[in-house]
Amino acid sequence: MQILRITREPPGGSGNTLARFDIALNDDLRLFGLRITQRTAGGYSIYGPNAHGGRIVTFSYELVDQMARAALAALEEQKPNDKRAA
Repeated sequence: MQILRITREPPGGSGNTLARFDIALNDDLRLFGLRITQRTAGGYSIYGPNAHGGRIVTFSYELVDQMARAALAALEEQKPNDKRAA
């Protein structure tokens, strides 16, 4: 599993959406345009894009957990370096 691209959602964006990302689950399957949200009851949800007014993909709790951990780790890597004056 590899995060291919991740973009932090700007403040005041889509409610509780943290980021949007693309992921390669394995060598045979890549998913694009996913979004990770933080649930009010705790934990995370991951949604795929909609088509024709409905969802096109859903994920098991186990897969959501794995993808959320990978996405959050990728977001953590994007944090800007500490740029204090020398």
